[in-house]
Amino acid sequence: EAKALMERANEVLGFRITDIMFGDSAEDLKATRVTQPAIFLHSVVLAKCSVQDKADAVAGHSLGEFSALTAAGALSFEDGLRLVALRAQAMQKCCEANPGAMAAIIGMADEDVDKYCKQVTAEGNGIVIPANYNCPGPLVISGNKEAVERACEVIKEAGAKRAIMLPVGGAFHSPLMQNAKDELEAAIQATTFHKPICPVYQNVDGKAHTEPEEIKQNLVAQLTAPVRWTKEISRSEERRVG
Repeated sequence: EAKALMERANEVLGFRITDIMFGDSAEDLKATRVTQPAIFLHSVVLAKCSVQDKADAVAGHSLGEFSALTAAGALSFEDGLRLVALRAQAMQKCCEANPGAMAAIIGMADEDVDKYCKQVTAEGNGIVIPANYNCPGPLVISGNKEAVERACEVIKEAGAKRAIMLPVGGAFHSPLMQNAKDELEAAIQATTFHKPICPVYQNVDGKAHTEPEEIKQNLVAQLTAPVRWTKEISRSEERRVG
């Protein structure tokens, strides 16, 4: 089943992504048009060959939300892969046209990081916002490079344990991805979404959704909004315990 999915991915993408995934060149795998579809393909293969039809709910972080939706049947494998490939290309164009940066903040309350990001943005040297609420404690910020660097300075002075610039070429999950969002929105709206076999926890609000139109809107909003992964995990745990 895994091999069949991988061969189908080669057909849909128009190039043999599996040759790159199983090849010797790590650099080829880092190309944006390869990385995101490769992660999607790997995730879907794992899901379909292990937990398919057995999950009480699904969730995926950022790009992983597409894998989760595919695993839950809200998206066909082919449509999920096409959207991911388009997302990768659109995000790459955004990065080239409007370079940004991201940084990991460790040891400061989420609300304080948010406060200092707003303070730095108000200074007028660019936008910086919280982008990834990954777990209690660490938080990733995103935006214009100058604003992110300035936010790191302010946040460290205010008592954060660490503020580390990340080796990425774009300001993901920030307003700098607006052009990519617009391009992806048109494709998402033109794609058929089905009612998933189980609830899907989505990044934009951390809540479980089952209605196709809600899922679409949340998926569109995801590119420029923070990933609220901490809420997703907390709410899914509450569901499990409840």
